[in-house]
Amino acid sequence: MTAALNMFPLPLKTEEERLTAVERYDILDTPPEPAFDRIATLVRLIFGVETSIVSLIDAHRQWYKASEGTPLKEVPIGETFCRYAMPGTDAMIVPDASQDERFCDSPHVKADHGVRFYASMPLTTEDGHNIGTICAIDSQPRQFSVRELEIFRELARIVMSEMELRRLATTDGLTGVSTRRAFKEDAEKYVALARRHRSQLSAITFDIDRFKAINDTYGHAAGDVVLKAMARAVEPILRQSDIFGRLGGEEFGVILPDADASAAMAVAEKLRHALLELRFPGSRPALLVSASFGVASFDPGADDYDSLMLKADEALYEAKRTGRNRSVPWSGATVATTKQVERRRVLKAGKLVFSDRRAVIDCTVRALWENGAEVQLSSSSDVPDDVTLEIPSGNFKWDARVAIRRPNSLELAFG
Repeated sequence: MTAALNMFPLPLKTEEERLTAVERYDILDTPPEPAFDRIATLVRLIFGVETSIVSLIDAHRQWYKASEGTPLKEVPIGETFCRYAMPGTDAMIVPDASQDERFCDSPHVKADHGVRFYASMPLTTEDGHNIGTICAIDSQPRQFSVRELEIFRELARIVMSEMELRRLATTDGLTGVSTRRAFKEDAEKYVALARRHRSQLSAITFDIDRFKAINDTYGHAAGDVVLKAMARAVEPILRQSDIFGRLGGEEFGVILPDADASAAMAVAEKLRHALLELRFPGSRPALLVSASFGVASFDPGADDYDSLMLKADEALYEAKRTGRNRSVPWSGATVATTKQVERRRVLKAGKLVFSDRRAVIDCTVRALWENGAEVQLSSSSDVPDDVTLEIPSGNFKWDARVAIRRPNSLELAFG
């Protein structure tokens, strides 16, 4: 339960700058992409290891953008070996983790078929910040030759090149719709216009119901076919002025300028029925698709882009919670939007402190407002209702109460 207050041996200011660099790439919690999957495959094949990982590291976890040989998608900071590599400028090579005092007591080492060989190379931005790692892992001790080490360095450079290309891209490679970054940039322009002219604007977020079950039953290739078919079905329904983007794995967003809540709900229903009509000949059993929709309208006196999308997300969550395959309008569920305060999107290292400071949990602060915050963490299940949120880099501290609890995030109300 207790986490070290300085998980990385970095000055607080340097860690804050590093997290700013992570945020710049806007890649956390995005779906798999072939370029990074291929690099993970190359690591495994070139070095003959069992497991390969391409990861980013925020304030509380190592998150896997691509991996082979492991079912995990992320690991808490306190459990990852890569925290020791992050302050470095070159690869960290561990020939036998069972003989290394840093790792020998780790459950990942002590487990049957546990970790022995571990190689980790920081992913370094052009301005010198380590935002993640590329890893090669095996259950047998081994060494890296000089040649292998140089190949490892080059693969890390290729990862960073791909991240730079991705940062500049505006079109999602699989579906052909806007990327999350491009969607946000275009949507913020519409939001600014709606605020200036006090005009109507609405947002829709939706995702495919039980998409994991589709991947598990029919395979990931079939999941890709579904996503592409969904995009093709949606685009003809939208106007040329509307914005359509992929926000996550199976989650999408739509911005509807000059549309009030009633008009947006009508669009959401058209989209929902269009997806129900999709057919995939040859699938056994027959593959049918539905989606859940959240709809929210812009309040020019209170909303920004983030709060508008948050409202739509809360409505989407309600649609999922109440049965799926539904369109639900926002009804004032979140602390930030209910109180109509301006959310400031951030990416900062935080600590949740409780039990008279006997327990400290690393978290990533994703948004702040006057009387609250949104934080991400590996699991919210063990966090009590009353905590103290600390942001060490700014020497900030707030007593808070959990207002909304999700599996991997919390909304906190200060005071």
